[in-house]
Formats: sequence, structure tokens, C-alpha cells
Amino acid sequence: MSTVARIILRAAEPRLAAATAALAAALALAACTAGPDFRTPDAPSVDRYTVHGDRIATASQHTTVGATVDPTWWRAFGTPILDHLVDDALAHDQTLAQATASLDAARERAGAARGALWPQLSFAAVTGRQKYGVSLFGPSNFKIPPFSYYTAGPQVSYTLDFAGTTRRTIEARRAYAEFRGHEWQAVRLALVGQVVGEAIEISSAESQVAVVGRILDDDRRNLELVRRARDAGSAALPDVVSAQSQLAHDQTLLPALEQRRSSAGHALAALVGRAPAEAPGPDLVLDDWHLPADLPATLPSQLVRSRPDIRAAESQLHEASAAVGIATAQLYPQIVLSANTTQQALEPAHLFDAAANAWSFAGGLTAPLFEGGRLRAERRAAIDDYHAALADYHQTVLDAFRQVADVLRALQHDEAEVTAQRQALRTAVDSLRLARLAYREGASGILNVLDAERLAAQAELGLVQARTRQLQDTALLYLAQGGGTAVAAAGGRAPQH
Repeated sequence: MSTVARIILRAAEPRLAAATAALAAALALAACTAGPDFRTPDAPSVDRYTVHGDRIATASQHTTVGATVDPTWWRAFGTPILDHLVDDALAHDQTLAQATASLDAARERAGAARGALWPQLSFAAVTGRQKYGVSLFGPSNFKIPPFSYYTAGPQVSYTLDFAGTTRRTIEARRAYAEFRGHEWQAVRLALVGQVVGEAIEISSAESQVAVVGRILDDDRRNLELVRRARDAGSAALPDVVSAQSQLAHDQTLLPALEQRRSSAGHALAALVGRAPAEAPGPDLVLDDWHLPADLPATLPSQLVRSRPDIRAAESQLHEASAAVGIATAQLYPQIVLSANTTQQALEPAHLFDAAANAWSFAGGLTAPLFEGGRLRAERRAAIDDYHAALADYHQTVLDAFRQVADVLRALQHDEAEVTAQRQALRTAVDSLRLARLAYREGASGILNVLDAERLAAQAELGLVQARTRQLQDTALLYLAQGGGTAVAAAGGRAPQH
């Protein structure tokens, strides 16, 4: 600290002590907070999501009602490549980085708002030259020659939070920071869900491309078989044309599947923060995935504390409640206390003389008398905003319950579909084998073989698609229940920079 600063503060100590005591007394009086105190809405009274119950017990999957979701739920699929992709995305995704920065900014603003609870101490120094006009002292015609002046000293002010404006503002800032925190969790959850979804899409497309490849190989063998039969005189030209037509039709399946695989790979590259050329899609097929057998079924009362979108809606409701308090506090008087001590002199050399000491202590009150109805209208608008936020919260809860219910029912149907598709594939393969045998022995025409191949191809592609939906719905169940964000939040907050 400089010598000048020490002299100023030493001269100011007695007066600052008195001012500080007065401000401390004022702080004790500021105990009133206008407006409603926020209360978290009650958890829903329902104990299940669907009419049929939330328990799934199929050959491949079952639910444990009341269990919580593991924060690293994607590892249940047993795919190391997927684990690496998720870790890479969490480290490099730009949307998550943006959400992190927004969260940090909200936290800093919430911290900044707390500063208004304390007296504001500052130091001011002024130097200038001044000349007064002849009318300053009226008819006395007393004249003051131009002069230079110097002042320096600390000053303190405090706004008495009589009606709780400051505390409600802090409450609103904190609620907004909480909203940003839950939003960060929602972005993170969505990111993981997108990575898992795109990886499943790549695996599905890759598996379907492999199936179509085998179908095309069969089509080419059939065409060659028919051509040889025609050369031998046992097949007609229409048989050759039918075989060629089947090959051409099945070839149309490949471009769309390859495009799906490419698009999913490009999307996955963006999620891990890379350009498509820098991050080729992973080499995944459905057989690389393990279908989780034990699935959690969070209770509805737990879901409202687990879903980040519900928690975010709750924080927005809290912020709206605090806004009602702020608008209510504006109807009350505002009291501002201030004190300062300065050194005033006409010459720099006399700035710190005892005669240069000056101080003041003041209290001011401002009360609204007539605002044209503005303040009360703003309070009514804040109350309306609160009701809108409350309706949004309840709708968010209902939408979350619907999503969980849809996924639980979908998983039951997925199991039935996979079982049916497997049976259809076995039947189609047996039918194709018999059709080919009959054609070789001359007991049936090529059309029977082609029809059997078409049914077998549809059954095999149908099984791949059914398995894909089962994996997708399993991932959706984890996501719909919050992805373990509540458990993760209990172990720490979002990172700060």
C-alpha cells in the first residue's frame, strides 16, 4: 500500500468505524423479504407409468422397478468402441463446451449479485480548477478568484435491503445458474444419446449392407444358374429376365443403406469435434453390441429429480417466483446510507493537514407515490409469468412420464418382434432351400426360387431392423429416465474454467 493511501485510511479510521457500525445496525434491520418463498412442487402421486405396470420380463430383458440409472449407462452395451466414442465426444463436443461456458457465466453472475449485500467501499480522488460567476453571492458582489482544488478519500455506501430486492435478485440469479446447470446436464445427456444413436445407426446400416451383399451374391448365382439352364435348353428366356430383374431390384437397396452409414459417420465425427474427413465412421455391426438384460425402471417420484429437463423447468419456476418477489419489493421504499471522509485542500502540500479533513454521513429514502400503475402492472405480469412457468413445469413432467411409458411398452413389443422375425427368417431359409432343391430337380420354375429368396431377404433385413429398434429403445429407456444425471450430480458439479 502506498504512503498516501495509508495516510488517508488512518485519517478516516474513526469516521469509518462509526459509519460501519451504523451500517451493521442497518443490516440487522433488513430482515424482510417481499414476495412468495419458493417451494418445490409436490412429486406426482402416481406409482407407475403404464396401465399394465412397469415390469418387463422377457426372454432377453427384464426391469428392476425402483432402480436408478448408472451414469455410465452406455457401457452396459459392452462395446469398447462406443465407450471410446462417448469419451471423445464429452471431451471435444462444441455444443457441450458452449453449455459449460454459459453455466460458468451464470454462476459468476450469481456470485456477483451477492456483492450487493455488502457495503460498497471505494476511493475517489479529484483535482480541478474552478471559477464562479458574479451571481454566486447575489447583491453582495463578492467575487472569488479562480482557484485549484484537490480532494482524496474513501467513501462507503449501502442500500438497505428493506423489502428484499437484493436478496430476491440473488435468488433469481442462483435459480438461473441452477437452470444453466440442469441445461448443461441435458446437453451432456443428449450428446451421449446422439453418439449412441449414431453408433447404432452405423451398426445397423453396416449389418444391412452385409445382408444385401449376401443377397446380391445369391442373385448372381441364380442368374448364372438360369443362364446355364437356358443354354442346356431347360429354361426359357423369361426365366433369365426374371433373374436379371431380381438382381437389379436388390441392387437398388445398397445406395440408400450406404448413404445412411455415411451420414451417421459424418454426424458422429461432428459430435466428437472433428471434420468428417478427420474421423471416419467406426467399424461396427450389430453383433458387436451386447443387449443389456437388467434394465432400471425409475419410480415416477424419482424421475422428477432425475430428468434434467424437469429440474431445469423447476429452476425456471424458481426464477419466476423470485421475479415476483423483486416486483413486489419495488412497491416499498428504498433506503440508501452513505458515508465518506476526504482530504480537501487548495494546495497539494496541504492535502493531508488536519485542517483538510472533511466527512459526511447521510441517509436517503425513496418511496414510489405515483407511477401510473406501472409497478403494480409489472407485479401482475410477474405473477402471470410464474403461472406460465408452473404450467410448463407440469407439462414437462407429463411429457417425461409419457416418454418413459412409450419406451417401456416399446421394449415389450420389440422382444415380440425380434422373436417373430427370427422365426420368419428360419421359415424363409427352409423354404428357400426347398425351392432351390426343387428347381435343380426340375420340379418347379425359377419364379418359385426368386419368390423364396425375396421372402428370405425381407426376413433377414427385418431381423436386423428389429434388433436395431430393440437397441435404440433400450438406449431411449436410459435417456428417458435422465441417464443417471442425478447420481452424477451428487458426485460433483459441472466443470468450471
